[in-house]
Amino acid sequence: MGDGRRRVFLDLEGNGNGTVFVIVAAPTGVVYEVQGGGHGCVPYELEGYLLPVPGSGLDEELKDLFAGELQGAGAQGLTWPPPLLERLRAAVALHVYGSANRDDLYPAPLVLDESRLAEADEAWLPVVTPDGPGVLVWENSD
Repeated sequence: MGDGRRRVFLDLEGNGNGTVFVIVAAPTGVVYEVQGGGHGCVPYELEGYLLPVPGSGLDEELKDLFAGELQGAGAQGLTWPPPLLERLRAAVALHVYGSANRDDLYPAPLVLDESRLAEADEAWLPVVTPDGPGVLVWENSD
């Protein structure tokens, strides 16, 4: 039996254009689902709303880190070595617009939410957005 929330699967596989999105946590009644975790194909979900991140090829450094450096093994339980953690911080510092219900309409950078770093995995990174906590999602490497 369902919980009354709408579920949306974000099928980012094979898009090839480097599209990334942010799911901002909020009680919207809409749950976004993605596949992450590299070859582990871990299902992730978050209730909230979707913010597209403008641009193309935005996932290149993320793919270099997760599919290259970590060889598609995912990152659950990973103790991030300082050089990789610094690269991760830089890779998520993409600029997004918030919900536009404030006076601040300028794009602000995402920030890696290091208080939730244990949740980090390929195609699923906890971030702080202009509107609060969320996750950055992109095409999984499996």
